[in-house]
Amino acid sequence: MPQLTVNLQGSDANQKSNTEAPAIERAGLYPTVEEEEDKHKPSGKRVTFPSDEDIVSGAVEPKDPWRHAQNVTVEEILSSYKQGCQKLNCKPIPKVLKQIQELKDLTQRNECLDLKGEKLDYKACESLEEILKRVQFKVIDLEQTNLDEDGASALFDMIEYYESATHLNISFNKHIGTRGWQAAAHMMRKTSSLQYLDARNTPLLDHSAPFVARALRISGSLAVLHLENAGLSGRPLMLLATALKMNMNLRELYLADNKLNGLQDSAQLGNLLKFNYNIQILDLRNNHILDSGLAYVCEGLKEQRKGLVTLVLWNNQLTHNGMSYLAAALPCTQSLETLNLGHNSVGNEGVHKLKDGLIGNRSVLRLGLASTKLSCEGAVAVAEFIAESPRLLRLDLRENEIKTGGLMALSLALKVNTSLLRLDLDREPKKETVKSFIETQRALLAEIQNGCKRNFILAKEKEETEQKMRQSASMAEIATEEGTREEEEEQTSEEKGDKQEKEGEEGGGQTTENEGETSSQSGTSPETIVHQTTVESDSDTEDEEEEVLSKAPSTSDSSPDLEELLLEASLETGRDAP
Repeated sequence: MPQLTVNLQGSDANQKSNTEAPAIERAGLYPTVEEEEDKHKPSGKRVTFPSDEDIVSGAVEPKDPWRHAQNVTVEEILSSYKQGCQKLNCKPIPKVLKQIQELKDLTQRNECLDLKGEKLDYKACESLEEILKRVQFKVIDLEQTNLDEDGASALFDMIEYYESATHLNISFNKHIGTRGWQAAAHMMRKTSSLQYLDARNTPLLDHSAPFVARALRISGSLAVLHLENAGLSGRPLMLLATALKMNMNLRELYLADNKLNGLQDSAQLGNLLKFNYNIQILDLRNNHILDSGLAYVCEGLKEQRKGLVTLVLWNNQLTHNGMSYLAAALPCTQSLETLNLGHNSVGNEGVHKLKDGLIGNRSVLRLGLASTKLSCEGAVAVAEFIAESPRLLRLDLRENEIKTGGLMALSLALKVNTSLLRLDLDREPKKETVKSFIETQRALLAEIQNGCKRNFILAKEKEETEQKMRQSASMAEIATEEGTREEEEEQTSEEKGDKQEKEGEEGGGQTTENEGETSSQSGTSPETIVHQTTVESDSDTEDEEEEVLSKAPSTSDSSPDLEELLLEASLETGRDAP
């Protein structure tokens, strides 16, 4: 196309375009434009296109990740893994061989591929592809496997490509480096199956955090993220918190042991709570939030009309001063059910401040005050809250100096409270100056436990009653539907009888007699039908009621055990913290 070339005098670009243009035209990849010599003609240019054969050179089908997994057997997997190890000049891992031999159903996800404690170098990681391309797992455990950047990158790429796991544990791997985290972030962003990622004690430093932040900004499949002791204080937390403001899927965030401070870090957490209403569990135990940081967190907590269900502030150097912020925030939040303040210097004064906020709150079901430097005076304030609360289910007051006076107040509160199912206190009585008070303490402890048992039985009976009411309501609906059908049948039969009577009046004498008989029969038949249907309906209903009553006890017998297990697990996140 020499005629259309821009003239760049003295430039290399002009010479290059002049020499390359004819080659492009000969290849037939672009349309050719020619200018006619006759300038007086209306059409001065002509455009031609190459044929289809010159444009489309070929097509490649996308690779199927599961082309190796069709009708595969355990023997084939073992053979492929051993051959892969031989090619890479590494030894098969005995622990892996044993787990593959025990696989039963290869058509669905198997429970776990456990590599915990194995030393995985790059070659060992590469050899695992022969397994991952053929089998999927629910859990892949890579805890403390000494992964380096190369090995971690290879494994994470495989897990992403083959959708290998729904739960992945990469904790205690201190050397996965920037490239390892980059591959992990790519996996988090691309996979549609990964729901749970445990990266405890795996450092996520300044140069790696941006990759993970970009992955979290997109609402992927990840619902649970453990980043305990990952060195997040400072810029990493700022990047993560900013990204999570836009994340809609993450439900549980564990940030314990990260030395989060009471200034910038806490401000980032407060802002996160202001914008994200999807996180249900926020675990901040064993940090340095302080009272100043609690002020930021509580500002975000006020915005949690829905969302946050569990907040763990265990061991954050909080004092009675910080309880003022929490007391102001508690009446505002409508979703918070579990609040754990254990191992903080709350003290009697702090509990007095917290009491009014707790009474004004309508959602807290579980409260953790273990080892918060409470004495009898603080126990009295807690007892006032118990007496006022119609919904509190569990309270933890262990490792406090609660003696006879405090136990007496708690016992009296339980006489009017009907909701508290579990009150945790130290089993052994505290030392008293009067020896007889020790026996008094034992008696009060027994009374408190009996009060909780009484509430448990009441809750069980209430649940049974509600269940029976629901069943009777459903049976009433069934009876109403049957009655409606019977009325419709009766109305239809009456209409037929009226029609037949009219026809009999218009016809002859003999016909009238016959029709009269027919009409009388049709007139009585609906009553008979209704009576029979009613009798059948009643008997069915009685049988159903007997069946329901016989089944109800077995259902109710199993439900308290499940409820108790749920209650016992509710505060374990903070209570069992190291």
